[in-house]
Amino acid sequence: MSDTTIRSRQPSVRRLPLAAPLRLARPSDMWFKPALSVVVATAVPDLVLLAVDRLDLVMYTMAGSLCALYGHNLPYARRARTVAGVVVAMIIGLAASLVAASLTGSTAVLIAVGALLAAGQKTLCDATRIGPPGPVIFTFVTSAALFAPQRLGQVPGHLALTLGAGVIAWLVTAGPALLRREGPERRATARALDAAAAYLADPGHRTRHAAAAAVHAAWQTLLAAGRPTPVRRALEHLVVHAESALAGGTPDASPAVPVPDPDRLRAWARQTRARGPVPTPPPAPGTSEELFGIEAERAARRGGSRRDARRALLRRLAPGSPLLPIGARALIGCALAGYVSQAAGVGRPYWAIVTAASLYQANVTLSWNRALQRTLGNLLGVLVFAAVLPVSRTGPLALIGFCLFFGFAAEALITRNYWLGSVAVTPMALLVLEFGGTHPTAGELIGDRVLDTVIGAGAGLLAAMLVTNRRAAGRLEKALAATDLARARAVHALAAPQPAPAALDAARRELTGSLVELREADDTAAGEWWQRALPQEQVLAAEQAGHRTLAATATRRGPIARAPENGAV
Repeated sequence: MSDTTIRSRQPSVRRLPLAAPLRLARPSDMWFKPALSVVVATAVPDLVLLAVDRLDLVMYTMAGSLCALYGHNLPYARRARTVAGVVVAMIIGLAASLVAASLTGSTAVLIAVGALLAAGQKTLCDATRIGPPGPVIFTFVTSAALFAPQRLGQVPGHLALTLGAGVIAWLVTAGPALLRREGPERRATARALDAAAAYLADPGHRTRHAAAAAVHAAWQTLLAAGRPTPVRRALEHLVVHAESALAGGTPDASPAVPVPDPDRLRAWARQTRARGPVPTPPPAPGTSEELFGIEAERAARRGGSRRDARRALLRRLAPGSPLLPIGARALIGCALAGYVSQAAGVGRPYWAIVTAASLYQANVTLSWNRALQRTLGNLLGVLVFAAVLPVSRTGPLALIGFCLFFGFAAEALITRNYWLGSVAVTPMALLVLEFGGTHPTAGELIGDRVLDTVIGAGAGLLAAMLVTNRRAAGRLEKALAATDLARARAVHALAAPQPAPAALDAARRELTGSLVELREADDTAAGEWWQRALPQEQVLAAEQAGHRTLAATATRRGPIARAPENGAV
C-alpha cells in the first residue's frame, strides 16, 4: 500500500442502531426447502422412537435431523458432500460433549468445554463458509448434550442414533436431485437475472454490488454443478445476459452496448424458477466466447478445485486471520455467559452459552443487531412456549406435532428477520426437553430461560465490544490489493490484439470475485470498533474502476477503464 494513501477518519466507537435490526425483510425465495426438509428428517426418527416407546432418545436423533438445514443453496453434487461433512462434524462435536458429560459432573468444567466447542465451531464454520444456519445448530446440540445425564457406555449407542438420523437428513437434502437435478442452478440464475433487472431499474452503488454478487454466485454455482447438461447450457446463456446488463447499465458504457429490458430479465427469472423449460434468449454480445471460457475454466477446475479449497481453508485458519478474533470472542463470551448463569443459580446454563454463541457476526455492529434480535425473539418465544406447554403434555403425538410445527415455522420466518424466527425456535428447543420425561415446572423452566437469555446476550455482547479485531482493516487492505491485481490482469487481457476468450473470461470472473470480497471486507471493517481509519476513498475508486473494467471485458469492446490519478487502484 502506498504511503500517500488517503484514509478516512472514523470514530473508534460507532453508534448502534435500534429500529433497523428489527425491520422485516422479504422472505427468501427458497425458505420452504429447509423448512420441509427438517420436518421430514425429524418426523421419521421421531415416529420410529414413538413406535418403540423410546422418545427419551429424541435429543440424539434431533442432532442428526438438524443437519437437513444445511446446503440448500448448493448444487446437488456439492450439497451431498457438504451435508455428509456436516453430519460427521455433528457426530464429532456430540461425541466430545457426551464423553465430557459422562466423565465429570462439574458444571464449571462443562461450561469450559462448551465454550471451547462453541469457539471452534464458530471459527470452522466461518472458515469453510458453510452458510446458514452456521455454527448455532452445532452449538445448540453440543451445549445441551453437555448437561444431559450420561454414562460412558451409552455414548456409542447415542452416537449411532445421531448417525442414523443424519443419514435420513442426507437423503432428504440430496434426494430432490432425482426429480430436478438443476434446481439450485436455476434458482441462482434467477437471482442473478432479478438482481441485474433491479440494477437497471435503479442504478446505484448498492444495486450494482448486489447484481455483481448475484452474477458471481450464479457462475460459481454453475461451475460447481458438475458436467454440462442442456439445461445448464441454457442457464449459462441467461447468466451472460445478466452480466451484459451490468455492462450496459454502467454510466460510461459504450453506446454500442445494448441495454437489456429489466422486465424481460424478470420474466426470464420467473420462467427459470418455474418447472417448465428454461427460456432461450437471443445471444448476448460475446456469448460464444463467454461459454467457451466457462468450459475451459470448468476443465481447469476438475483437477484442482478440492486442493485449492483446502489451501483456502488453511489460509483462513492461519495465524493473522481475521476469523481468529471472532473465535476468541466466542470463547470468552460463552465462558463468561455460562459462569455468570451458574452464579445466578441456573443449574444447566447451556441456554446462556447458546445465546452468547449465536450473537457473533462479522463485526460488533452486526453482533449488536443479532443481540437485539435474539433477545426479543427468545423472550417472545418463551411466552409462546408457556401457552403451548399444557397442550403439549397431553400426549406424545401432541409433543411431536408441536416440535414439527415450530421447526417448520422457524425456517419459514427466520429469513424475514432473525428475531421472528427465534420466536419459533425457542419453544421448539424447550419442548425437546419434554421428551426426556423430567417435566420441570413451567415457572422454573421459563424463569431459567429468560435469565439465561439476558445473561447470554449481555455477556456475549460485552465480549464482542472488548475483544478487538484490528485484523478487519488488514483484510480490507488485502482485498484492495487483490482487486488492484485482478483489474490489472483483466486490463492486460483486454489489451492483447486478439484476447483469448478463456483467459479474458477467467480474468473477468476473478475481478468480479475480488470486487465482491472487497465490498464484504469493507462492510465488515466499517462496523468494527477500535479500528484504525479505513481507506474509504481508495475502496470507492477501486470499485468504480473495477466495474468499468468489468463492463469492458463483458462486451469485449469499448475503452479500458484507467486508474484514477491519485494512485487508488
